[in-house]
Amino acid sequence: MKKILLLGSGELGKEFVIAAKRAGQYVVACDQYDHAPAMQVADECEVFSMLDGDALAAVVGKHRPDIIVPEIEAIRTERLFEFEKAGIQVTPSARAVNFTMNRRAIRDLASRDLGLRTAKYHYARTFDDFKRAAEDIGYPCVVKPLMSSSGHGQSYVYNENDLQEAFREAMEEGRGDVKEVIIEEFIDFDSEFTLLTVTQKNGPTLFCPPIGHVQKGGDYRESWMPCALSEDALRSAEHIAGEVTKALTGYGLWGVEFFLTKQGEVIFSELSPRPHDTGMVTLSHCTNLSEFELHFRAVMGLTIPAIHLEHSGASAVILSPVDTAEPLDYNLNDVCAADRARVRLFGKPVAHVGRRMGVVLCYDEVGCDISALRDKAKHLAQTVLGTDPYMSK
Repeated sequence: MKKILLLGSGELGKEFVIAAKRAGQYVVACDQYDHAPAMQVADECEVFSMLDGDALAAVVGKHRPDIIVPEIEAIRTERLFEFEKAGIQVTPSARAVNFTMNRRAIRDLASRDLGLRTAKYHYARTFDDFKRAAEDIGYPCVVKPLMSSSGHGQSYVYNENDLQEAFREAMEEGRGDVKEVIIEEFIDFDSEFTLLTVTQKNGPTLFCPPIGHVQKGGDYRESWMPCALSEDALRSAEHIAGEVTKALTGYGLWGVEFFLTKQGEVIFSELSPRPHDTGMVTLSHCTNLSEFELHFRAVMGLTIPAIHLEHSGASAVILSPVDTAEPLDYNLNDVCAADRARVRLFGKPVAHVGRRMGVVLCYDEVGCDISALRDKAKHLAQTVLGTDPYMSK
């Protein structure tokens, strides 16, 4: 048995803990608030700010884990090198987590070091630098904090009048203490997709079938598997994902995001060194192993022989209609009455308008009408709390 310290205890961490507990491991779940989803299924929990390096070191010293599994961005990631040197396994590696928690590092690695196709980009710490960068890239452009998740602080700038508000939002909504923004060329893409990539200790790098997804304000609202791609586009995405994960080093599951242009060009967007929001569709049993089971096995050094597509799947988020610390009244009747559908509620103790509280999952035979499957998932998601998966926050 291994002791695993989970840094971040949201809905993705909860599913990882379930996979670990099914295999008899011991998990300590950490987050900045109590009763977080993963804490509800873990052996122990700790509540503290993981941006506090001393507090993080104290928790590591207290529990003496064999493995540290980061699940969020807001971590004092440079301390992970110390833990790794002390013999604690960091997933996928301290290097990988440090690079991918900061958009500057991962974008420079992909574009400058590996020569991969990305959107044109600049960084800015001041409004004057920000304005010059936007003028150089041209309008429209995309603005993001260097550290964020779930679309926090991301916006589109269509002209000079939008600059002030976009800069303010990106600086205020960024996670951690990095006060810098990235300004990107707007890619006129045909679609976005995620390629879940598994690097192994004792086996080849594997790829899940591509996942199509739709985001609103940078936040995932629905996803489906498989996403229709040409053979050339899929091979290009696999090459890029393989090169980036190899350079970052380590073992685990990665969520690699891409744009697909109207001309069929595959462009690298972002990467997460852990299970990905859009990969929750794998809970619909569309693959032989979910992304969480894949991550757990890779973390443990257990060989994964292959990943198979067994069903087509679709997911749609369940969003809160209110701000409340009281339990929400979930309607599960419609989902439970539907064939080949299931629901996962995350157990978040506090709801905010537009906060993701659960997900509906639907599946059908491979080759089914994906559009109809997506519509089914979105319709059922709307029945749970009466909210449209595409509602604004």
